[in-house]
Amino acid sequence: MESAPLGRRMLALVIDWIVAALSATALTGVNYPPDDPMQNAVITGFFVVEVGLLVGLLGSSIGKRVAGIRVENPDGQPIGVGYGLLRTALVCLIIPAIVQNKEGRGLHDIVVGSREIKV
Repeated sequence: MESAPLGRRMLALVIDWIVAALSATALTGVNYPPDDPMQNAVITGFFVVEVGLLVGLLGSSIGKRVAGIRVENPDGQPIGVGYGLLRTALVCLIIPAIVQNKEGRGLHDIVVGSREIKV
């Protein structure tokens, strides 16, 4: 399996962030762009839950599906809800997603034992 290229990963991230922001705005009434740190936290929470659940259960979030990316464990299966939520929370810290090994796996993937592949 071929690792997902950085451009596809960035596209997926942007799409997922937009989906989370729109969901948070529609369901809680926060503003986008957020007016204060609390509104930003609400949007970030929506991002973690939406992406974490979808990646954990299905292997792809909305953005990853559009970008042609799948997240899987070494057996080729979705990583599960717990790991999906942890992985997404680590992405929000930014540094784990930026620091990568030779295979292109970020620290967030290494911690949960996942990989992003091109489909």
